[in-house]
Amino acid sequence: MSWQLSVVCYKIVPVMRLISDLHIHSRFSRSCSQDLTLPNIAKACERKGIQWVATGDALHPAWRKEIGESLEPRDGAYYLKDGSSKSAFCLSTEVSCIYKRGGKTRRLHHVILFPDLAAVDASIRALEERKVNLKSDGRPIMGLDSENLLKILLEIDERIMFIPAHAWTPWFAIFGSKSGFDSIQECFGDLSEHIHAIETGLSSDPPMNWRVSALDAVMLVSNSDAHSCANLGREANVFEMERPDFMELRRILIERDTSKFVETLEFFPEEGKYHVDGHATCGYWCEPEQTKKMKGLCPKCGKALTVGVLSRVADLADREPRPPQPKGAVPYRSLVPLAELVADALGKGKTSKIVKQTADKILEHASEFDVLLNVQEAALRDLTLPEIADAILRVRRGEVDIRPGYDGVFGEVRVKGISKRAAQQAML
Repeated sequence: MSWQLSVVCYKIVPVMRLISDLHIHSRFSRSCSQDLTLPNIAKACERKGIQWVATGDALHPAWRKEIGESLEPRDGAYYLKDGSSKSAFCLSTEVSCIYKRGGKTRRLHHVILFPDLAAVDASIRALEERKVNLKSDGRPIMGLDSENLLKILLEIDERIMFIPAHAWTPWFAIFGSKSGFDSIQECFGDLSEHIHAIETGLSSDPPMNWRVSALDAVMLVSNSDAHSCANLGREANVFEMERPDFMELRRILIERDTSKFVETLEFFPEEGKYHVDGHATCGYWCEPEQTKKMKGLCPKCGKALTVGVLSRVADLADREPRPPQPKGAVPYRSLVPLAELVADALGKGKTSKIVKQTADKILEHASEFDVLLNVQEAALRDLTLPEIADAILRVRRGEVDIRPGYDGVFGEVRVKGISKRAAQQAML
């Protein structure tokens, strides 16, 4: 009897942790910086530590032209043709749907992710046939019902991903207090099964969304909605993938694969500009309980308060505040951007020259996300001033004080035991 030895060879495929920001804008969107060009975005992503970023505004004719001229497809994503950056792009846009439903005017923003330029171009043709003006703004405004728009896009290409943007923002969101709905099903009807994710937005975090059990059926994604390169990655998603790949992203979201969707990186939601209720004109804000006592009116002028995200979540919640993480939910970490931490530690404005110079020196050695998340304490203290290293470490432990944002006014974060500016102001 003879024996034969069989040798089986297995290919070992490396898996990467990809930090992904899938909702940004170009310079063709209103109120957005002119620095938002594709090369600048790619360069800023390398500085931040973002491996996969949205193009934003893909339906805008001028930006679509630049995308075609500057990017090329490769293995499920798009890259700069000149090879000047390793950062990958995902074809995307945000749209604004304004329409009447149920006797109310609805104003909703949505993020749309496209698998390829053919799907983008087919969507452009379909919307132009319906007289949608795609030239006036990178975030086009259309009179289409959200459900109808989703139907149109799925008929064009069923791979297109449709994600309600900053879901709780009062004025332009699926659950917004001013013009939204009370559920995904109320908004999208029979097409609700095609909504696999919602974007939490800057003014809410995962635990706030966990209070609504109906949202256990979708994934919670976080993106920056950046209007400038400086704000890229202020919220982001972390995936485990071999490489940036649209179809793998789609699979992860549809199958709710939490082994590959590792975590989200979040603003502290109190810092978002619609977290609590308030009236910016009067400089007044309050918690939901106080709003109810005052019957929704500003005590200074008597006009209606803008009802923020915290109140709106409470209205729709069927769980207590800060509930346990539901089964199948993705973990999260809350961060403060490096420029804000440096500014806080130095007692300077975050756009000041000294803050920029100090942050730039730190980022010569590691990306911003590595500094904020991964660099060990000893190495941090070698990189920068003790108070800045302390600020980074304290934020990792959640040691912050925040004046919450309201009615379009961003909140202010102060690191406990660090803020020179707060101490100086207290002495005045």
